[in-house]
Amino acid sequence: MRGGIQSQRFTCKAIHPIYTVTNIQNKVRVLDGIKATYSSWVRLFKLHAQVYKVLTHIDGAAPPANTDPAYETWSKIDAIVLQWIYGTLSDDLLVRVLDQTTALDAWNKVKDIFLNNKSSRTAALENKFNNLTLRAMSFLEAYYQRLKDLASRLEDVECPVSANRLVLQLVRGLPSEFDTIAALINQSLPHRTRHVPCFNLSGNANALERRHQPTLYILALG
Repeated sequence: MRGGIQSQRFTCKAIHPIYTVTNIQNKVRVLDGIKATYSSWVRLFKLHAQVYKVLTHIDGAAPPANTDPAYETWSKIDAIVLQWIYGTLSDDLLVRVLDQTTALDAWNKVKDIFLNNKSSRTAALENKFNNLTLRAMSFLEAYYQRLKDLASRLEDVECPVSANRLVLQLVRGLPSEFDTIAALINQSLPHRTRHVPCFNLSGNANALERRHQPTLYILALG
């Protein structure tokens, strides 16, 4: 009897890790192309797909044949990965992807949405990035954050913005009263690698609105 119990224990199959995920939105942000960019969504989704052993469902690996005994299990897991994709898309994107029947088809459809017409999208984003100025924003932090958001969206269309270029554009969009601080920032650029140091722009009190005199902390891009 004891031997029979032990035999049953050894024949039990371990549950697939994907079945332990109860809410994918707790792990991957909803993709809307603005607050959560395509590139960041892809990185997070792939990370969790690897952790939960379902990366092959979106990386183009061939599924088992319909006649393969493993196909039924694969199909069930693929349906869950498809649910993950659906569950992490904004409503506007979801309606454009709902007709896909496999996780890979849905994954490629999302990719097509963001990378089709890449040239025109890149040109439009470049124009916004290059012409943004502090005067168009309500305060310094919002100006810098908007530049970072545009840089992230440019990365989505495979046109990444370097840390140096981000800072150069930040300086270019400052009004003339920041000229002294801008010069100090420019002088530091040759020594820069991946990281953007913090600059205190609250100097020149007479040039800033006396009610605010904000400090902009430009953090490492990582």
